[in-house]
Amino acid sequence: MLNYQRYKRNPVLNYPEREWPNKEIEKAPIWCSVDLRDGNQALIEPMNVDEKMEMFELLLKLGFKEIEIGFPAASQIEFDFLRKLVEEHKIPDDVKVQVLTQCRKELIDRTFEAIRGIKNVIFHIYNSTSTLQREVVFHKERPEIIQIAVEGTKMVRERMASFDGNIQLEYSPESFTGTEMDFALEICTAVQEAWDHANGNPIIFNLPATVEMNTPNVYADQIEWMSRHFKERENVILSVHPHNDRGTGVAITELALLAGADRVEGTLLGNGERTGNVDVLTVAYNMFSQGINPNLNIENINEIIDVYERCCKMHVDMRHPYAGKLVFTAFSGSHQDAINKGEQALKESGSPYWQVPYLPIDPSDIGREYEPVVRINSQSGKGGVAFVMNTVYGYKLPKAMQREFADVIQKISETEGGEVAPSRIMEAFQQQYLKVKNPFELKYVNFRDEADDDETFVSLDFIYRGEEIHSEAQGNGPIDAVKLAIRQCVNNVDITVLDYDEHALSEGSGAKAAAYIQMRDNRNGNTTFGVGVSSNITRASIRGMFSALNRLSQMNR
Repeated sequence: MLNYQRYKRNPVLNYPEREWPNKEIEKAPIWCSVDLRDGNQALIEPMNVDEKMEMFELLLKLGFKEIEIGFPAASQIEFDFLRKLVEEHKIPDDVKVQVLTQCRKELIDRTFEAIRGIKNVIFHIYNSTSTLQREVVFHKERPEIIQIAVEGTKMVRERMASFDGNIQLEYSPESFTGTEMDFALEICTAVQEAWDHANGNPIIFNLPATVEMNTPNVYADQIEWMSRHFKERENVILSVHPHNDRGTGVAITELALLAGADRVEGTLLGNGERTGNVDVLTVAYNMFSQGINPNLNIENINEIIDVYERCCKMHVDMRHPYAGKLVFTAFSGSHQDAINKGEQALKESGSPYWQVPYLPIDPSDIGREYEPVVRINSQSGKGGVAFVMNTVYGYKLPKAMQREFADVIQKISETEGGEVAPSRIMEAFQQQYLKVKNPFELKYVNFRDEADDDETFVSLDFIYRGEEIHSEAQGNGPIDAVKLAIRQCVNNVDITVLDYDEHALSEGSGAKAAAYIQMRDNRNGNTTFGVGVSSNITRASIRGMFSALNRLSQMNR
C-alpha cells in the first residue's frame, strides 16, 4: 500500500482578502531568461562556450531584455564566458545582464571583477530562508538569516561606488514557498532598508517557488500578500521564479501575475533543476492565444526548438505545449472532422479572429505548417482524410465520398501499421481513382452539340478487356451520351449516375479541374465514386466515369 501517511500537508496562508481570482492578465511581464544559469546547471552535459554563445544570441533574438548569465564567482567557465561577452561587445546597451551570487565577501568581489565593463547589471543575491533549511541545513535563527542578507546588500552597495555601469539589486529569499510570510516580509524589508534607494533603481524582490509545495492558489495568495505589504511598493519590482515540481509551474506563474507579480524568471521549454523551471514560452504563447502581446519574438518555434535541442542536448517531448510535434495534430476522427469544418467555416466567414475547434491558435502563426495538423491512423475518420486531401493536395472530396475513401485509408493503416503519411494517402487516391484502367481504359473522346436540340453527339474510343472499341451515340449531355455509347458495345453495363461534383484544382488559365461522379450498378445495387482530372472539365467528367466503371467492376469480382 502507498505509504501516504509519511507526509503531512504544507501550511497554507489564511488570506480571505484575496483579490486575484477576479482579475485577468492584461499585459506581458518583464521576462528574465535563466537558461544560461538555472537551465545550464541542470544539464547532464553543461553547455560549452560556443553553445552558450549560440543560446545567448537566440535569447537576444527572441527579445529578452534581462538574461541571467550564471554564477561567475563560482565557476571559471562562467566567469570566462561573461568576460568573452564583454570583450567581444556582444551585450546590447538595452539588455541587462544578471549575475547570481551568495552573500559572501569573496564571491561578491569576484562577481564585481566579472561584470566590469558591462553597462547594465542586475546583481542578484540570495540566501535560503525556509523553516526547513534554517533548522536542518544552516542551524540558524531568524536574526542570523536576516544578517546574512543585510550584509550582502551592504557589500554590493559599497562596491557599487567604484563600478562604472548601472547596477540594479535583486534579492531572493530562496525557498520562499517554505518560508513564513511574516519572516519573508521582514527579511525583504531589512534588505530594502539596507539598500536605501541606492542609485534610484527599483529593487527587485524575487520570490521563488524554488520547490513547489502546494496548489497554485496558495502561491498566488503568498504573492498578493507580499505585494500588499511591501514597504514603498511603487519602488519594488515583484519577481517570481517558479519551478515545476508539482507539474503546475505555468499555473502558479499565471496566478502570480494575477496576484501582482511584475516579472517572471524562467527558461525556454522548461529546462531546469528536477522537473524544470517554468517554461516562459508556454506562458507567452498562452498570452498570445488570448490576444495579448507577449513582447517576445516567438514567431518561429522550430528555430527555438532547433537551438534548444542542439545546445542543451535534450529533446522536446512530442506532447509539450505548443512546441511538441504532435500538439497541432489530431488522430481522432471526430476531432479531424471538426477541424476540417472549422477551417472551412473560418474561410467562408472572413472573420479576423481565429476560431477552429481543437486548435487554440493557428499553427502557421508560430512557424508550423498545416500539413501535419491532421494525421491519419486506424482511429481517424473521414473528416481527417478529407482535410489532408483538401489542404495538402487541393481535392475537395464530396461528403458522400469521404467515408468511401476513409475506409480505404483505414485498411492501409491497419495493414501497414501506424500513421499514414499524406504522401501515402495521395498514393492510395491515385491507385484507387486516378490510375485504375482495368477493364475500361479511355483513349479518345470528342463531343458535338446538335444545333436543333439539347442532344450531344459523342465519338468514343476505349479499350475493354484488351479489345479496342469505337462507338458513337447521342444523349442528353456528354455524360449521358458516353453512357449510351458504352452500353451499345458492352452488354453487361447497366449504370445510373447518382451524383456529380467538380472544382478547380488550382488558379489561373492553366488550372486543372477535378470531377467526381457517383455511379450505381443497377444489376446488384453497388455504388462507388470515380474521379477524373483534366484541364478540360468535360474530359475530366468522362475520366471520372471510367474511373467509377472500373471500381464497380472490381467490386463485382
